[in-house]
Amino acid sequence: MRSRVVVTGLGVVSPIGIGISDFWKAALAGQSGISAITSFDPFPMESYRSKVAGQVRGFAVERFLDSAHGERVDRYAQFALVSAKEALADSGLQMAKENPHRVGVIVGAGMGGMMMGEREITQLYQQQKPHRVHPNLIPVITLNSASGILAMAHGAKGPNLTISTACSSSAHALGQALHCIREGRADVVITVGADASITPLVFAGFCSLRAVSSKFNDHPEKASRPFDLLRDGFIMSEGAGALILESAAHAKKRKARIYAEIAGYAATSEAYHMVIPREDGIEVAHTMRLALADAGMTPAQVDYINAHATSTTIGDAVEAKAIRQLFTSRTDKIAISATKSLIGHTLGAAGAIGGIASVLALHTGTIHPTANYDDPDPACALAGLSRSAQERRVNVALLNAFGFGSNNAVVVFKQATAEGRRSKG
Repeated sequence: MRSRVVVTGLGVVSPIGIGISDFWKAALAGQSGISAITSFDPFPMESYRSKVAGQVRGFAVERFLDSAHGERVDRYAQFALVSAKEALADSGLQMAKENPHRVGVIVGAGMGGMMMGEREITQLYQQQKPHRVHPNLIPVITLNSASGILAMAHGAKGPNLTISTACSSSAHALGQALHCIREGRADVVITVGADASITPLVFAGFCSLRAVSSKFNDHPEKASRPFDLLRDGFIMSEGAGALILESAAHAKKRKARIYAEIAGYAATSEAYHMVIPREDGIEVAHTMRLALADAGMTPAQVDYINAHATSTTIGDAVEAKAIRQLFTSRTDKIAISATKSLIGHTLGAAGAIGGIASVLALHTGTIHPTANYDDPDPACALAGLSRSAQERRVNVALLNAFGFGSNNAVVVFKQATAEGRRSKG
């Protein structure tokens, strides 16, 4: 019999709040974290098609971390460290009492240390002094830099992995953590998604791809509008989310408070296109069906979907079509929300932050609103979407996450048992 896996701690760094309390309060209020980018010095913003992003304002690493771990890593790894620190504190896990070889770290990241990478390559070409390249450049910009520093910060000596599948990276990280615990390779996995790539080059790349919104540069808070008729692309964002996953038996033994159970996961490839999803939605529907089967559930049991919903014209329509294909006549009974409408697209962090919103919906009985859903697009209208917070009991939630490279991830969360929801001793 495979181990049940539960969520015992949450942590977040986002454009609408650093810390779960601030994040969830802002999310329920429908607060937007999208703002104008003031400068990409020395590049004028006039040269960019899009001029808005989901920026984490006022982040000072020294407020949260000691210099040994915080100052020598890229911004994305700083976000990962801060979110994980909060999640561990929230979980009540005491590493000194744990077998370190039974605690793993799995991180999802789409871009990695791009801030330091861009800075160093710019200086190299401007100054032409190879001997002046930062000595920590390579270990800082590698995609596994966050997972490595997290393990060192907390003494976690179990499996240490980094998953990079673009926008679905941390949803896959959650799924791999689920497998790791189910298979008995760890009791606890610190699971994190993080990205911080609002940089001149990466932002220019997304603008050239014409994937980001450009119609709402004068009204940033209205730019991210999943499923709305006026959507014209996603809003690039930054942040991190952390979830502490552990076996139910381990959590019960230490009398941990349990938010929810992570019950199923599926990963597929459409093998179709690097950027565009199949327009018939068949593969997305198939992935949701596989995740539910892994959880031992059927579509009839789903109450809530945290949609991938990036605010792109094709992507949102395909996801809505897939939802209708799978849930047929039940579609209108399922509550749906789009976290990216509030914070934009945090790339590799999106799955983890969407997972946090899903877990909180299960735990609190409240679903955050979808911002800017003002004029529903008939091509992807879903009755379960709401511009206001929805109060309703959620027993089963789906997290959708789809990434460049034609890959799909779906994670299933469900209510913890009455025994599992006991308060900390």
